[in-house]
Amino acid sequence: MGFVILNIVLLLLIIAGLFYMQKKHVSFSKRVFTALGIGIVFGYALQAAYGAESEALISSIDWFGIVGDGYVKLLQMVVMPLVFISIVAAFTRLKLSANIGKISGLILAVLLGTTAISAAVGITSAAGFGLEAIQIDQGDAEKERAAQIEEKFSEIEGQTFPQKVVELLPANPFLDLTGERPSSTIAVVIFAAFIGIAFLGVKRKQPEQAEMFSKIVDAVYAIVMRIVTLILRLTPYGVLAIMTSTVALSDFDSILKLGKFVIASYIALAVMFIIHLLIISISGLNPILYVKKIIPVLSFAFTSRSSAGTLPLNVSTQTKKLGVPEGIANFTGSFGLTIGQNGCAGIYPAMLAVMIAPTQNINPLDPAFILTLIVVVVISSFGVAGVGGGATFAAILVLSTMNLPVALAGLLISVEPLIDMGRTALNVSGSMTAGIVTSRVTKELDTETYNNRHAENAEAY
Repeated sequence: MGFVILNIVLLLLIIAGLFYMQKKHVSFSKRVFTALGIGIVFGYALQAAYGAESEALISSIDWFGIVGDGYVKLLQMVVMPLVFISIVAAFTRLKLSANIGKISGLILAVLLGTTAISAAVGITSAAGFGLEAIQIDQGDAEKERAAQIEEKFSEIEGQTFPQKVVELLPANPFLDLTGERPSSTIAVVIFAAFIGIAFLGVKRKQPEQAEMFSKIVDAVYAIVMRIVTLILRLTPYGVLAIMTSTVALSDFDSILKLGKFVIASYIALAVMFIIHLLIISISGLNPILYVKKIIPVLSFAFTSRSSAGTLPLNVSTQTKKLGVPEGIANFTGSFGLTIGQNGCAGIYPAMLAVMIAPTQNINPLDPAFILTLIVVVVISSFGVAGVGGGATFAAILVLSTMNLPVALAGLLISVEPLIDMGRTALNVSGSMTAGIVTSRVTKELDTETYNNRHAENAEAY
C-alpha cells in the first residue's frame, strides 16, 4: 500500500506542476503536450519499477483512473447535450437554414471520400509490408478475442444495408440522447434538425412563439458551452493520467513481436494525415497552421481513444481556432463520430482484409478484390460508433461482407490499444478536415481566424 500512496503523491505533484503552468498563463497546447510527454515517461518508469502485472502498479492505475477515466466520462456526459443544442441553435440563429442540404452533402462527400482514400492507403500499406494473418501466432488472448468477435457477429448477422440506414433514424430520441445505440449521435442530429426545421415553420406563422423558443435555446446553449469550457480546462490532467496508465500497462514484448504490423499501421495513418494536409492546402489554406492548432485535440484523441469524448474539444477548436462556423463544426463533429472514420472504419478493416484474404486462397492484389473492398469499406463506415470497439465493429462488417473469417479480426489484440490511439487521432483529423473544406467551399470560413497564429491562446481553458 505504501508504494501505491507514493505513486498517487507523485501524480498529484505532477498535476500541481501543470496547474502552476496554467497560473503562469502557459498556452493550452503547450500544457497538453507537456502532460503527454510526462505521462509517457512516468508510465514507463512505473512499469520499469514494478512490472506490468504487479499489484502495486495495477492498484495505482486504478486510482489514476479517477483523473483519467473521470475526465473522459465528463466529456461523454456533455456530448449529447452539445450535439443536440448546437444543431438546434444553428437553426434558431439562421446559420444553416439557407443551405443545409448543400452543407450536409459536402460534409458526407468529404468524410466518405477520405474514407475511400484511407482504405486504398491501408491496402497499399498491408500489401507493401507483405502482412499476412498466418504470420501471427494465436495465443490464449487471440483465441478469446476471436470468440468474442464471433459472438458479436452473430448479433448483427443478416442485417442488410437498407436496414442499417433505417437504424440511423431516431425511433426514440430520448433513448438516443442517452447514447445507448452505436448510431445514437446521428439519430440525435436528425432529431435536432427536425426541431430546427419545425422552428423555421413556426417562425413564419407564429413569430412570437418562435422568438420565445429562440431565447430558451440561446440560454441553454450558453449554459452547455460553459460546461464544455469548464471540462476542457481539465484536459492536461486527463491526458497525463490516461497516458501514464496506457504506457504503464503496455505489453512491450507483444509490441516488439508485432512490430511490423504496428509500423505498417502507423505509416498508413501518417500517409493519410498527410493527405488531409494536402486537401487543406488545395483549399488554399496553410496546412502548418492547421497542425499547430489541432495538436491539443489530436493529443487527447490519441490518449483517450475516444472520438466521442473528443467531440467538445473538436468543435471548440474548429470554431475558435480554425474559423469554422458553429453549425458546420457541430455537423462535421457529430457526423464524424459515426460516418467515415478514416482510421477505424477506413484503414484498419482494409488492412485486415488484405492480411486475411490469403488464408482463403484469395489474391488481395486482384483489382476486382481491391475495388470491391474499397466500396464495402465506404458503405460499412455508416453507423460505426466513435468509442472503443468501433474499429472491431467496422472490421466485422467488412470481413463478413467480403466472405472472410471474422474471427481473425482478433489477431492483433495484443497491440490493439497502441494502434487504436493513432486511428482515433486520424478519425478526429478527418472530421475537422471536412469542417474546414465545407466552410471553404460554402465561403463561410473565417479566414482571419484561421490565419491568426495567436488564436490558440484566445480561449480561456
